[in-house]
Amino acid sequence: MISNNNVTLGDRLNAYETSESAVAMFDGQGTVVAWTKAAERLVGYSARNMVGRSTALLLPFSEEAPTISAFIEQCRAQNGWSGTTAVRHRDGRMLNINLRISMLRGQDGTVRWLISVTDIGTLSSEAMDGSVREALLTRAPIGIVVRDPQLRCTWVNDTMERHDGISRDRRLGRQFTDVLPGAKAEAIEAVMRQVLHSGATKVHQYRMWPPTSPRQEHTMAASLFCLQDADGQALGVCTINVDVTESRQALERLAILSEASTRLGSTLDVMQTSQELADLAVPLLADYAIVDLEQSVPFGEGSPVRIGPMDGRLPAFRRAGLASIHQGVPESSWMRGESVPVTATSPVTGVLRTGRSHLEAILDTAPGTWIDEDPARAQKIRENNMHSLMVVPIRARRVLLGVALFVRTEDPVPFQEFDLLLAEELVSRAAMSMDNARQYAHEHTAALALQRNLLPRRLKGGTAVETASRYLPADMDHGVGGDWFDVIPLSGARVALVVGDVVGHGINAAATMGRLRTAVHTLADMELPPDELLAHLDDTVQRLAEEDADAPNQTPTVVGATCLYAVYDPVTRKCTMARAGHPPPAIVDPQGRFTFPDLPTGTPLGTGLGVPFEAVELELPEGSLLALYTDGLIESRDHDIDVGMDRLAAALAQPDRSLEDLCTRATETIPGQAPCDDVTLLLVRTRSINPAQVASWTLPSDEAAVRSARHLTGCQLAEWGLAGLEDATKLIVSELVTNAVRHGSGLIGVRLIHHQVLTCEVFDTNAGSPQPRRARSTDENGRGLFLVGQLSRRWGARSVSGGKVVWAEANLAPGVPKARACEGAAVAEADVR
Repeated sequence: MISNNNVTLGDRLNAYETSESAVAMFDGQGTVVAWTKAAERLVGYSARNMVGRSTALLLPFSEEAPTISAFIEQCRAQNGWSGTTAVRHRDGRMLNINLRISMLRGQDGTVRWLISVTDIGTLSSEAMDGSVREALLTRAPIGIVVRDPQLRCTWVNDTMERHDGISRDRRLGRQFTDVLPGAKAEAIEAVMRQVLHSGATKVHQYRMWPPTSPRQEHTMAASLFCLQDADGQALGVCTINVDVTESRQALERLAILSEASTRLGSTLDVMQTSQELADLAVPLLADYAIVDLEQSVPFGEGSPVRIGPMDGRLPAFRRAGLASIHQGVPESSWMRGESVPVTATSPVTGVLRTGRSHLEAILDTAPGTWIDEDPARAQKIRENNMHSLMVVPIRARRVLLGVALFVRTEDPVPFQEFDLLLAEELVSRAAMSMDNARQYAHEHTAALALQRNLLPRRLKGGTAVETASRYLPADMDHGVGGDWFDVIPLSGARVALVVGDVVGHGINAAATMGRLRTAVHTLADMELPPDELLAHLDDTVQRLAEEDADAPNQTPTVVGATCLYAVYDPVTRKCTMARAGHPPPAIVDPQGRFTFPDLPTGTPLGTGLGVPFEAVELELPEGSLLALYTDGLIESRDHDIDVGMDRLAAALAQPDRSLEDLCTRATETIPGQAPCDDVTLLLVRTRSINPAQVASWTLPSDEAAVRSARHLTGCQLAEWGLAGLEDATKLIVSELVTNAVRHGSGLIGVRLIHHQVLTCEVFDTNAGSPQPRRARSTDENGRGLFLVGQLSRRWGARSVSGGKVVWAEANLAPGVPKARACEGAAVAEADVR
């Protein structure tokens, strides 16, 4: 039974066309009776030169067979002959050729001989891979049929019957279609006619089921030569048939390796790559395949396991991939993700120790072997008739990633060495992808840990705002980025709100984010307004980039960033904000109305354009919702940014919900889709301070101002029920107002704010910031700021329009005892104005 198969294999066999191989026929006396154009190309003699003459030019004579007749008798006794010899080309050069002489039988028991000639001196490595030529060069069985111009069989060898099951008597004198009628046989005869008409050699591939193994399909390759007489006319066609089933299987294996190159490692996920490896192996190579990874590999954590002595400690494994020809993988006792034990005497342990693969062609399942160390595994092996095993280590750079096991259950043929070679090639390709994924997972985990450590653990909004936040790292294809957010308490019950995004992903971006977050904290402590803070931050980014440029062999860590900085004052309910190339904030009023304020975009940080940043001041009703976010929240692969902003507006425009609920809704607006960039969201709900908790006075710049400020402060503290703070607070106010009188001009402002702490603020028109210095023992004054520092939890100064404000904060519980503060004043630092 035959069928044609015009697939890639046939094309490849045609590529092995035999300009170096040829055939000819001679009779029992050694006279050439048929020649081919291929033979003429090989040795230079045409059919006119050779037909009717002796084959002495080609036959290798020896002492045992010194004549043609003796050599033919030797061939008859051995049913053919093969070997190498040297012949002289017609142009005089010597050729190193391989001869194969095959006996052909015709009707009435007549015999002729087919001689195949191959110039082995010119064979390339690619040509040697040709299955037909390889058969001609070796003793591999080949089937030969010679047909006349009407395609009737005239000569055939004994091997041909073993190929297709057709006897010699049935074949001789008949056409191919007479013996095997059908369209497939007609197609083969059409190729024969092409060979007769053109004189060219062709290779044709077909499939058949030989009688020796009727259930197993075989792939045959037929090399067809046109035989010529002395006048160069076609005498017939010679077909040399070779079973290329193994070659076809080898090509299929090459194809699967090619497919492995494209399929393995399609994602940076070692579990996915492990499953892809198992799927590729079944059913091409094995009936059942599993991939077990060292347990730390999927997570990019832990120290790598080195190949070598185990010192009695066996690594733990986790099942990462499994595939079977049976539904549900009944051969496996462990599913994906489960921990898999390893016994001390199993082949896996030997592979871990030596780093070399293990081939157990016939798996010994008799009692008392390593199999019985694990009863559950032993039961599975025997129940599923596992009879052949290969264990291949998955390794990269001497690091053990895991092991791959290949098993045959239904396929009765045991694994052989070439199966092991294919398995090792598959595993090595998967190992490269796994190692890349492992290193990426390690870097991703480290970057994520670094970023989370650098982000604030608790947001303190104080009296000013209620806060909630979300940070969602990007998916595994993109890694951790440089997003950050912050809520920074400022003086006067105010808070700074920050959100930023460093360009890039990975550890470098996370480290840069930490540096910029630190810089923002430092600049915020300087009480800079938003536009000035961004200008200083821009300088910082540029400076960091210049430092990277000085080290050209290192990967740049700073390539730019965006930032939004806002300051909210709960006393005035005013919010001042500026941005540097960052998405605008979103504001939802207490009634649920949503707006994106018209805030100047500003240039991203680090561009070096020198464009000044602009700040905008907004008055926010109490209970307003302010959303600061990074572009990962509003951008997606499938929609533009406007769609994302509309989606965010719809998610947040529900003022009655809690901030935590709103955060969840806003970050889950695209179900089932992993973010393509880090998502950061900071939500704040504004509060305001009751006017009754704020007291302010304007005083003239004279000595009487100190006495008035002390009196007003005492009365106000008594009204607020803070009499326990009266002495210390009066002293703080007295020192600050004294400094304002001495070093300023114009009116002096005094303000007390009763919130989570007690804040004392004194305004004067001198823009210079106070600078403490150490007072000498003979100095009679200049210890004011030292007293302020002793009596308050912290103090500072900030620039405002028309001057500055010096402030100090005191805990609402009684603070430093007055006696201790005065005691410390003896060594206080003086003011330098």
